[in-house]
Amino acid sequence: MTKKQTVLVTGATGFIAKHCIIRLLDAGYQVRGSLRSLSKADELKTVLAEHTDVSDLSFCELNLMSDEGWADAVKGCDFVQHVASPFPSGEPDHEDDLIIPAREGALRALRFSAEAGVKRVVLTSSMASVAYGKQKRKPGPFTEKDWTNTKGKVGAYLKSKTIAERAAWDFIQSDAAKGMELSVINPGAVLGPVLDKTWSTSGELVRKLVRREMPGCPRISFAMIDVRDVAEAHYQAMIRPEAAGERFLLVTDAAWMVDISKALAKNGYNTPTGILPNFMVRLVGIFDKTIRLASRDLGKQTLVDNTKLRTVLGIEPRDLEEMSVSMAKSMEKYGVV
Repeated sequence: MTKKQTVLVTGATGFIAKHCIIRLLDAGYQVRGSLRSLSKADELKTVLAEHTDVSDLSFCELNLMSDEGWADAVKGCDFVQHVASPFPSGEPDHEDDLIIPAREGALRALRFSAEAGVKRVVLTSSMASVAYGKQKRKPGPFTEKDWTNTKGKVGAYLKSKTIAERAAWDFIQSDAAKGMELSVINPGAVLGPVLDKTWSTSGELVRKLVRREMPGCPRISFAMIDVRDVAEAHYQAMIRPEAAGERFLLVTDAAWMVDISKALAKNGYNTPTGILPNFMVRLVGIFDKTIRLASRDLGKQTLVDNTKLRTVLGIEPRDLEEMSVSMAKSMEKYGVV
């Protein structure tokens, strides 16, 4: 009998990571999920057991800012999916609160993986590292060749993802990588079904719309992707030879917040379908940190080329209606809304 390959998935309690774990277990891998505290292990296993067979799932305790446990976590692993990274619901007190853990966590994952003989690391980055800050570029959709300009006017989260990803690419080109491969996944705003009572920062938009916590929709645009497509992209980027050394932008078409709301309204949700004036959004943002974070991009639409997602990884992403409605229905199921 062929020995099952083992994959370490960091940040196992996260929205994306949980879906990545399910995809890997469904494909017949042994999965080691990292947690900041093993006290959460039983609860997480119960959540995942609703969706897949968890007999090949185990857990380890890791911290992005400490070497402790990393050597044992990657020992015997064929692949690593490094999903863990700090993601705030608002702007932190100091940008280094995000930048340092994101960068050091990525480098720690890569360094210990290389030492352990891991074949390939798939790093979860973000569109945050691609499409922001003033850039000298030709007009047109963003591609994998674009990088956020951290010297431009960008927030701490955008900086943290960009700096962490650049550090990862620098590492993989160094002798310390020992020939290990790297693939990077850059999702836009991630919607799709939640698996328990926790949800992504992006999912806060759906929750607010369904609960009608806003009288209308700010003129904010998002490059969206379904979490199931994100998990599939991690899997395909891990196993496909042609994915080594590549970045992948994960989006469907760009959509305005009102498009999400209309998709939900079409499916029976009492969501607001009017547009909020910009001045009112900024007023709401004084009291709501999620709106404040998003309101910097009022009126701007980010167009993204997702050709590599479809041609190299072979994924046709789900549409806006499916990801929005599946998220709302699952939030209802678990009592979030």
